[in-house]
Amino acid sequence: MDTLLRNSRRKLSQGLLFWSEAGQGIPVVLLHGAWNDSSQWSSVVEKLAQNFHCFAPDLLGFGESDQPKIHHSVDLQVECVAELLQALRLERVYLVGHSLGGWIAASYALKYPEQVEGLVLLAPEGVEVEQQEKRWHNLRKLVEMPQLFIKILKFIKPLTKVLGWHEKFEQDLQQRQNLLQYPTACQLLFQRQTPEIKAELLQDKLHLIQVPALILQGGQDTLDAVFQSQTYKQLISQVDFKLVVHAGNDLPESCAGIVAEEIRDFIHGNS
Repeated sequence: MDTLLRNSRRKLSQGLLFWSEAGQGIPVVLLHGAWNDSSQWSSVVEKLAQNFHCFAPDLLGFGESDQPKIHHSVDLQVECVAELLQALRLERVYLVGHSLGGWIAASYALKYPEQVEGLVLLAPEGVEVEQQEKRWHNLRKLVEMPQLFIKILKFIKPLTKVLGWHEKFEQDLQQRQNLLQYPTACQLLFQRQTPEIKAELLQDKLHLIQVPALILQGGQDTLDAVFQSQTYKQLISQVDFKLVVHAGNDLPESCAGIVAEEIRDFIHGNS
């Protein structure tokens, strides 16, 4: 049976926010990852909407939501979600988040615990990992690379082949192109001042989360992603951890059936 998706927009204090919703019953809010938009939840929503009222917003600066020229932060995203839930008159919800969306969902549960029934976090970002500042620096340099320098590199492409740099050069350019499609994600994850980003990391706050949580992690994801999920598992008091052995970093898309089933079982187990 096809699920009827209803698309809506609402003007909030920071801009217009877009979301899709489907189903009825217990409200479930799904927050997308850094390099995506709400469409990454389409297959999951199709399965969950048979039992729950699902809401999948485009975060501010992503997808069909407004992209205001403001200073973005995780806390600002939390406040936008809070505004949306207030506008929709949703008093208590289950929050589901992937990657950056998991960081935002966990931050929301810390700030507004009375509004959250439970958390489902898929490969969540938001805790410190080894050599993180070095990676932030390298990604910032890649994204902010001057166009003139890129043109020069393309001009000397034959030389890069001779020197054996061609493959690395092409990989960097492709990664840069992919990153630039998501400027808000770049700002949130590595284009802000390091002390500001570090102040929003959660490793010193996760023990304060008061609601039940489920962590889902792909076994074929990066070591950093697995480490972050393990950190969430170790620091949240009421937590269950599931490793999807064959999955990579795209759990909502590649394992929609498993993800929907785990969310369904988690909510029923906590109802």
